Amino acid sequence: MSKSISKAQNEISTTMMVVLAVACGLIVANLYYSQTLVGPISTALGLPSGAAGLIVTLTQIGYVVGLLFIVPLSDKIENRRLIVTSLATVVLALILAAVSTESTLFLTAALLIGSGSVVAQILVPLAAALSSEKQRGRVVGNVMSGLLLGIMLARPISSLVAGIWGWRTIFVLSAVGMALLALWLAKVLPKRNPESTLTYIQLVASLMELFKKNPILRRRAFYQACLFGSFSLFWTTVPLHLADEYGMSQQGIALFALVGVAGAIAAPIGGRLADRGLTRAITFGAIVTAVVSFLLIAVFHNHSLFTLVLLFVVAVTLDMAVSGNLVTSQRIIFSLGSEARGRLNGLFMAIFFIGGAVGSFLGGLAYAHGGWVSSASIGVALPFIAFLYFLTERKSR
Repeated sequence: MSKSISKAQNEISTTMMVVLAVACGLIVANLYYSQTLVGPISTALGLPSGAAGLIVTLTQIGYVVGLLFIVPLSDKIENRRLIVTSLATVVLALILAAVSTESTLFLTAALLIGSGSVVAQILVPLAAALSSEKQRGRVVGNVMSGLLLGIMLARPISSLVAGIWGWRTIFVLSAVGMALLALWLAKVLPKRNPESTLTYIQLVASLMELFKKNPILRRRAFYQACLFGSFSLFWTTVPLHLADEYGMSQQGIALFALVGVAGAIAAPIGGRLADRGLTRAITFGAIVTAVVSFLLIAVFHNHSLFTLVLLFVVAVTLDMAVSGNLVTSQRIIFSLGSEARGRLNGLFMAIFFIGGAVGSFLGGLAYAHGGWVSSASIGVALPFIAFLYFLTERKSR
């Protein structure tokens, strides 16, 4: 029988850390299965090329909605029950996506998949609540490495499955997986009853107050929104680019996406360095890495072997930049206050996922009308804006 979280408990077990990491990875993967399948899904559902980016964008918008209106509940009601209920919603949405025969139905399912998958952002604060201050960066880094592996493995796995059995199969398999995961978490997770006495309306309304009173939250969210915007733009457009210019099949795109998994190593490393107070250096490195990565693929695009290898390298460096800065930022945010931890994390994630949605939409639109160079130029601009803002950090501090 699952135990409740004790107020005196401040050390998380290795087993629970692994459970949370695996669960986060499996759940958040639902946001990314469609990213490398934009081409076949839009063709099957009759979506025009300029609107194909909506397949990814609406999933991310759903995630933002869930972060703003579901995650605040983690500061109000018992977390394990909320987690299982949200996973049930994801199961139904995945089934709807698998059986959709027209675009409106699929895009509705994508919105629901996104909103239900915010349960991952209830599990991450739960890991922080179970850990002590001295180990929090390491714990969050390890759990986030599981989440990031889920993001990065989702793309090659969905491409591989689609290449063999068709794009609908991945949604069926994930629906089964989410149902089994809900049963597992219901058994192994401890109960967590939040101490907040605010009503749900007050919790949601308090998001704006938290945003206003925490300048470090605003700054960190903006950095991550710009980085994640470029990351989402890359992974929305690069499968189309690889298919159009290099003639890659879904299996080839799957192998390409698999390379990006190496970027997940930045999460635990970033967490440990953040525990040593090197947050500013990590952020500077992440932003510069993203700018240089996109600048290289915007300049070199002659369809040679060199440019193909460069795309592989950038897939890794972009993932490292995003994951390293994400863990660093979350460690800072989880230190702002335990009572509002769920809302602070939800607000942070909502802001940077808006950046991701903007990146996906602009990337798809730019690629459809201006080609690879046009979309890559936007990919350079997004992290460069973050760099300009970063230059003001010393003065603001």
